[in-house]
Amino acid sequence: MKFSEMKYTRPDPKTVIAEMQAFTQRLKDAKSYAEARGVFLEEEEWNKHPETMGTLAYVRHSIDTRDQFYDKEIEFWDEIGPELEEYQQEWLAALVDSPFRKDFEAEYGDLLFVNAEIDRKTFSPEIISELQKENELTTEYGKLIASAQIPFEGGVYTLSQMSPFKTCADDAKRLAAWKADGQWYKDNQPRLDSLYDELVHLRDAMGRKLGFDGYTQLGYYRMERNCYGKEDVEKFRAAVQKYLVPVADSVMRAQAKRLGKSYPLSFADAALDFRSGNPRPAGTPEDILNQGQKFYDALSPETSEFFRAMRENELMDVLSTEGKEGGGYQTELPLYQVPFIFANFNGTQHDVEVVTHEAGHAFEYWMNRTRIPTEYSCPSAEACEVHSMSMEFFGWQNAEGFFGPDARKFLYSHLAGAITFIPYGTMVDHFQHIVYEKPELSPAQRHAEWKRLLGIYMPWMKLDGEIPFYAEGEGWQRQAHIYETPFYYIDYCLAQTVALEIWAMIQKDPKDAWKHYMAYTVQGGSHTFVDLLKNADLKTPFDEVCLREVCETATKWLADFDLTGIE
Repeated sequence: MKFSEMKYTRPDPKTVIAEMQAFTQRLKDAKSYAEARGVFLEEEEWNKHPETMGTLAYVRHSIDTRDQFYDKEIEFWDEIGPELEEYQQEWLAALVDSPFRKDFEAEYGDLLFVNAEIDRKTFSPEIISELQKENELTTEYGKLIASAQIPFEGGVYTLSQMSPFKTCADDAKRLAAWKADGQWYKDNQPRLDSLYDELVHLRDAMGRKLGFDGYTQLGYYRMERNCYGKEDVEKFRAAVQKYLVPVADSVMRAQAKRLGKSYPLSFADAALDFRSGNPRPAGTPEDILNQGQKFYDALSPETSEFFRAMRENELMDVLSTEGKEGGGYQTELPLYQVPFIFANFNGTQHDVEVVTHEAGHAFEYWMNRTRIPTEYSCPSAEACEVHSMSMEFFGWQNAEGFFGPDARKFLYSHLAGAITFIPYGTMVDHFQHIVYEKPELSPAQRHAEWKRLLGIYMPWMKLDGEIPFYAEGEGWQRQAHIYETPFYYIDYCLAQTVALEIWAMIQKDPKDAWKHYMAYTVQGGSHTFVDLLKNADLKTPFDEVCLREVCETATKWLADFDLTGIE
């Protein structure tokens, strides 16, 4: 079925609640495992409808935040979601406490119950009003970002549409674009500050109501961290500072030399990889999608079928249009057993990375879309990001098709970008730990902490105040994850480390690398992150050896890469 043909209907809350309560009672009353299993499977199927309706509303609102109908529907879901959670928790409690738990574990594995027990720690009816307010505030943040109208060189642009100007080869134009972009954030900073301040105190209050010492542990549970904790992340951050930051710093020093710029670099100059300009995709958005089909056709029969279905069924909305939310994501529509990709093409290499990154997420769901329980269709967030970031590297096999004459530029900048990204992403995580450990910090003090961390994780950035917002150490406010999904961002860094491990395998034997990738992917979410890696014979990023080895391999590759003829 095409996305445009998927009918949205707002569920009646009273009916949904009554049905949830009925399933819970029937599970409690079950006299045998066969009876309990039947109720479990029936609830699994029933739940696909409200979940899909909520997702349809979210996606269509993302595509056009000005649409008044879906604006009202998002308000509905923001309010009803936390209320339904109370009844979902009652269902989980009945499942966890079921006398047939061992039978369920024997058939479906124990992860279902591990995750259920974690989920139970994240909710109490006492925090329903806070959850509703949190939804309201994060929705406002998304709408504020989507509303940006930036005057530049006679035109008016959204934040996403400014990206090509912020990476263009003309120094004066690029700097002006960064200043215009930064000025929009500065003009809106009072609300950005107050929104985040409200969110931090709200989340801290939720954590304390649930018996935690603040928000951090609650945040970890909400991210479904089921095989590692804060101490493991701290060790990873230390390894990033030890191994990654020096390599990333050398990459940026080489970039400064190529550009003829002094070190440290301004934000505008750090955005330019080559004097002649950053790699640009070859052709139109339709050309990029056609090259994506060519790539997936060649990669495997499974990816060929998957991408063809995505295109034929309108399961991608990728053009950057007025009123559209920024960024990109992949989500699932379980009622139809299909994924959906949302993005903002803007003429940069990011467009190709959408076709690989977000499609990597979507492919994982496609391969596991019939799993039972449905929660095993996708693993936890850091595990999911391995699918997407690794798929970006498999995309190198079609670099010529995607980038034409800029293919070599892309290969170099993509790997260099992966290396320099990990320190940035780790800094985002470090910043959030500080914020939630010290919720009393003022907006100005939060900005000061970000500026301090920039000196640790990104010493190649010049903080001189020349560019509003960014050069003042306030750029964290453009990172939606910080507002919307606390503690998510380290997942990208853990996954990028694994993806670099797979990248190193690709350099030796692409077919063998694909076997490891598929061995990882076909497990869906049936195991924890660490066990998914183990089962696919991949190292965990919490092992310092993993980070050290990928740094050594990447450093040698970048040093040996032939940039002859590229200015």
